[in-house]
Amino acid sequence: MKKTTPFGEIEVRDAHCHFFSHKFFQTLIGQSPTLGKEPHPISRVAELTGWNMPPPDPAELGAVWSGELDKQNVSAAMLIASVPGDEESVAAAVAAFPERFAGAFMFDPTKPDAEARARRAFDELKLRVACLFPAMQQYSVTECEGARAVAALASERPGTAVFVHCGALSVGVRKKLGLKSPFDMRRSNPLDIYKLAAEFPTANFIVPHFGAGMFRETMMLADLCPNVLIDTSSSNKWMNYELSAGGPVDLPTIFKRALAVVGHERLLFGTDSSFFPRGWHEAIFHAQVNALVEIGASEEQAQAILGGNLRRLLNLQT
Repeated sequence: MKKTTPFGEIEVRDAHCHFFSHKFFQTLIGQSPTLGKEPHPISRVAELTGWNMPPPDPAELGAVWSGELDKQNVSAAMLIASVPGDEESVAAAVAAFPERFAGAFMFDPTKPDAEARARRAFDELKLRVACLFPAMQQYSVTECEGARAVAALASERPGTAVFVHCGALSVGVRKKLGLKSPFDMRRSNPLDIYKLAAEFPTANFIVPHFGAGMFRETMMLADLCPNVLIDTSSSNKWMNYELSAGGPVDLPTIFKRALAVVGHERLLFGTDSSFFPRGWHEAIFHAQVNALVEIGASEEQAQAILGGNLRRLLNLQT
């Protein structure tokens, strides 16, 4: 399946889609002092968000996502289980549609038995990417033994990676549901990844959203560590924090700088798509394609960024 772009027909693979499963919403309801008291809490969540609530069977949500990718002519996507402990949901979707999805899982390495839990996710559930959110769980990637264990496991498993969220962190659904987000932004510096990336050179690390406001530090990290990749997902509103001689920077400027430092083989296209009825965030795709056109990217570069790099990184089917 290929998508028509100014660069020709391209197999698009999205490196960043959130899998908002039934268990995902149940987990958030359990964190709320009020939603759990509602007679129909899932229906109340639907009212507060304006979103379609997923079916209890995660394979059915996988079918919804597969149909959405068909509609958009997107070849494949990495689906992220978006609360710790929801590995089975995304694994069920991947098992139902192995040609369309690679599975990723939010992982809290501060909880007991981190290595055993991560090993199970990689080996038994066949998930590909462990997603760490240090600011959310309030730990140092450098000092956390659980994070080191995850990196060690990934270093022994080709086709896997460790995703580390850096920079600004805002979870829109938590705001909609009135949930507090006591994150520790001091844990968000991409340079904290350096020690792990250097110690485990055969492990692949992904920094999403161009570093989400820590672009300079992300470029430094990726320049020093060839096993660090960068995903381009989201609206990238963090660009409001970046300044150049002429004022705030724009997406073409960010892509141009990233290509100059990192090269096209370590950039992973992503949208940060998550909920329905919006579905796959096509506007993000067009904004990024237009940015690549504006800076004069080649067809080879576009092919790699928009899908080839993710296929190669995770050994996805063609």
